[in-house]
Amino acid sequence: MKTISGGVTAPKGFRAAGVYCGVKASHAGVPGTQGKPDLAMIVSDCECTAAATYTLNRVKAAPLYVTMGHLEDGVCRGIVANSGNANACAPLSHENAEKMCELAADATGLKPQDFAVASTGVIGQTLNVAAIQRGMPQVAGELSYEGSDAAAHAIMTTDTVKKEIAVTVTIGGKPVTVGAIAKGSGMIHPNMGTMLCFITTDCAITSEMLSDALHDIVPRTFNRVTVDGDTSTNDMCVVLANGMAENTQIEWKDDDYTLFYKALYQVCETMARSIAGDGEGASRLITCTVTGARSEEAAERLSKAVVGSSLVKAAMFGADANWGRVLCAMGYSKAPFRPEYVDVSFSSVQGEILVCQHGTGVDFDEDLAKKILSQDEVVIAVNLHEGDDHATCWGCDLTYEYVKINGDYRS
Repeated sequence: MKTISGGVTAPKGFRAAGVYCGVKASHAGVPGTQGKPDLAMIVSDCECTAAATYTLNRVKAAPLYVTMGHLEDGVCRGIVANSGNANACAPLSHENAEKMCELAADATGLKPQDFAVASTGVIGQTLNVAAIQRGMPQVAGELSYEGSDAAAHAIMTTDTVKKEIAVTVTIGGKPVTVGAIAKGSGMIHPNMGTMLCFITTDCAITSEMLSDALHDIVPRTFNRVTVDGDTSTNDMCVVLANGMAENTQIEWKDDDYTLFYKALYQVCETMARSIAGDGEGASRLITCTVTGARSEEAAERLSKAVVGSSLVKAAMFGADANWGRVLCAMGYSKAPFRPEYVDVSFSSVQGEILVCQHGTGVDFDEDLAKKILSQDEVVIAVNLHEGDDHATCWGCDLTYEYVKINGDYRS
């Protein structure tokens, strides 16, 4: 498997674009906002099999319901998305989500039901559909086989970096590519978050196999990310497969399926890590791996509790090797484990240091611990010594900047 450039337009037959249309009214005339793309489109040259996962929040944005309906038959041609407004819990939200699909169809010569639709931004405000109507012909006109970068920027909100990847793998003697763009920075919690991920592939695969793979991978990647404990109303992960790689269609969970699964997993895990590392105001990515667990479910629950703990996150911000907060978070996770068996260590590119053994603190070099915890990625390794299962979850530190960003998010 090889990582390549190109994002969602790396697979054969996919075009994308992103343009500025002024969705967020408060950005009008504000320096630095004019010209930032806020309307994205991805279109395949031919019909795709499709699958998607959605937020588990009981409050779901209208675009999710519209997309659910459009993908009910397992086929799709494209995705249209805006940033600057979530189109959730707002007047005319369902009508405006449908309108976006209609506008996309008019601009491309396709049908409204050919599109999945997504929105991200402020909840509760009426979508500026007039701005989207003005911008739709432009975004359709700029669709390009090199347009992934513009589309990736168009779905960003408080993200500080674009999130984009593509990998290629040989399946049945044919090169198959999987590409993705994603957004996510705040309101991120397991069961997805305020994240959008759009995945494209030229693999020939049935919608049933595509759905099985996605629904197995999302819980092990995106659902293991937490930034702030808030599960969003808008998160969605959509994958489109147009078959243009011309591999023998994957209809069963055979060796070809396994190869595709691994490629899709790598794409999703990379995007999940990128979202965690770009948490609002974050200064470092926090990875927690729990090993020696009685079950994968227990390992995941424990790991999520650690990366989701505000006290652990604050300690990581301060590069403080306060391992007691790790055990504390594990203790309220409701997962079974024996504290007296637990080992905890911290590691980064600066090395690794054991801070707790058999549930008890050990002497360690505080200066070395400080160096280890001051890096861009810190790993918290927990060994339960009770079984053979494991899980990894991702989060970030809690900084002053997070409060600043979310204190005036609507402005």
